Amino acid sequence: MFSTVYDVIVVGGGHAGSEAAAASANMGAHTLLITMSLQNIAQMSCNPAMGGIAKGQIIREIDALGGYSGVVTDKTAIQFKMLNKSKGPAMWSPRAQSDRMRFAECWRLMLEQTAKLDFYQDSVNGLLFDGDKIVGVKTSLGIEIKAKSVIITAGTFLNGLIHIGDKSFGGGRAGERASTGITEDLVKVGFEAGRMKTGTPPRVDGRSLDYTKMIEQPGDENPEKFSYLATTKPLEIQRSCYMTYTSLEVHDILREGFDRSPMFNGRIQSIGPRYCPSIEDKIDRFASKIRHQIFVEPEGWDTVEVYVNGFSTSLPEDIQDKALRKVAGFENVKFFRFGYAIEYDYFPPTQLKHSLETKRIKNLYFAGQINGTTGYEEAAAQGLMAGINAALNIQGKQPFVLKRDEAYIGVLIDDLITKGTEEPYRMFTSRAEYRTLLRQDNADLRLTPMAYALGMVSKERMDRVVEKQVKTDLFVKFLLETSVLPEEINPILEANDSAKIDQSMKMFKIAARPQLNFTDLRKLAKVEAFVIENNIDREIEEQTEIHVKYAGYIDKERNQADKVNRLENVSIPSNFDYAKVKSLSIEARQKLTKIQPTTISQASRISGVSPSDIAVLLVYMGR
Repeated sequence: MFSTVYDVIVVGGGHAGSEAAAASANMGAHTLLITMSLQNIAQMSCNPAMGGIAKGQIIREIDALGGYSGVVTDKTAIQFKMLNKSKGPAMWSPRAQSDRMRFAECWRLMLEQTAKLDFYQDSVNGLLFDGDKIVGVKTSLGIEIKAKSVIITAGTFLNGLIHIGDKSFGGGRAGERASTGITEDLVKVGFEAGRMKTGTPPRVDGRSLDYTKMIEQPGDENPEKFSYLATTKPLEIQRSCYMTYTSLEVHDILREGFDRSPMFNGRIQSIGPRYCPSIEDKIDRFASKIRHQIFVEPEGWDTVEVYVNGFSTSLPEDIQDKALRKVAGFENVKFFRFGYAIEYDYFPPTQLKHSLETKRIKNLYFAGQINGTTGYEEAAAQGLMAGINAALNIQGKQPFVLKRDEAYIGVLIDDLITKGTEEPYRMFTSRAEYRTLLRQDNADLRLTPMAYALGMVSKERMDRVVEKQVKTDLFVKFLLETSVLPEEINPILEANDSAKIDQSMKMFKIAARPQLNFTDLRKLAKVEAFVIENNIDREIEEQTEIHVKYAGYIDKERNQADKVNRLENVSIPSNFDYAKVKSLSIEARQKLTKIQPTTISQASRISGVSPSDIAVLLVYMGR
């Protein structure tokens, strides 16, 4: 039946698996995507939204590298918001509500139109090894399928266990069975495994809610979009979300069920996501708070199903029902399904290389929640990188690894491999040292040239990026070289409460003032003429404005990154014997031996490795 030896087999069709399959196939690798349900490809298991703080930057980066997540989000969005617009551009983060059913459908259709990609619906319950190499998989039907590389993206399905109150049952997601066998095969060959937990809120019937008691949360007045491609367009109409609050009465009802909660009675011992706690965890940890926000999010354009964001819970169903009815607007609520918690297996990511290939078994890659992350965006990013690297490996080429100053994706993977994680890892802007460099607006400038060199994007797309950079540079040059007279600019400065000038001044210095924006500058005839003559669109204008206003910060971060990158060029030989370096601390020797960093820079980021340890290693490396 499967006489072909595939280049790449992707196990799992979630966000990581979908991006992995698309990437490896687009890189020219004959790829097979195996998933339990072809109807649920790229299913939004939790909230029907993509992006958010730092996560939006990741989706922009995936798009810039030729991934599909941004395009699918744009095509299925029902609302768009740019978060943190009141702060500097390093903090701006796009987020979109999506139509859950259309999102999965769009993903499947895009994958079906991807050349070199095959599909098979079954459960993988065994891995085939030949010594220290992976050579294929075994399905629940007993079918063995051979491959040169395997990417495991099993999400929450590995020995998944669902909890609702004092009830528990096997499952990887509501209505879908768990996956067994993979963890056991990996542990047999020496992998270390652990358990993590996540949860999801109830879904309810929107017709049973009273929105007049809630606060409307509309999308942006002038919405943008995720993808840099011209094939998607910003939304013309949007659906609103709504906000309401819990109360002390709600909290008291929830506490009634604590003795039956798997979180509090010891049945769940694994660690859940710190930054997305359940409602019972919130009222326990923040006992002094009299209320918590609840966001009421529609699941699509036409469906009446609603996602109750902020009410993630594994409490008994009778407690969920009783408590939610005391929330303003939910007095007559009808449940589609109750919230639940889920425990699943993961593998500490220090067992991986930066390519996401495992250190123990060649040609085997892990991506997504199997590596201890949480979130669609983090999973999709890992899937993209694993797919690219599995294809490069088959081609005999060096792996594609993004550095911390090049992408949030680089920060994510470096954190996982270098530091590991004992709780579900979520990306935040604060995790990145170079936030001003890693903005959502310039992901194409940073990453599309790399994607073009890999063969992941077309020449037409690369030409658009080149044009964007050329026009931005031209606009900056114009501002640096063009002067403005006091009588021209002072009325504009005065109107914006900015100090007037008494002599001619270069436009660049004027444009750098925080009180002014480029809409003000375009009131000057010479600026407006330049914009029209050179066909400067809003995107170029925004790039130029950010460059001018934040030039000092950008240059400072670039210099810091260049200093750190010098240590990236100091390689550590593979299988270096740290035990012989007696000057290292005991903790450093243990951590370095376990993680096996490939460069001095990576070694410096390992918890427990001190600057003095790094100085010792530099001596050993001849520096």
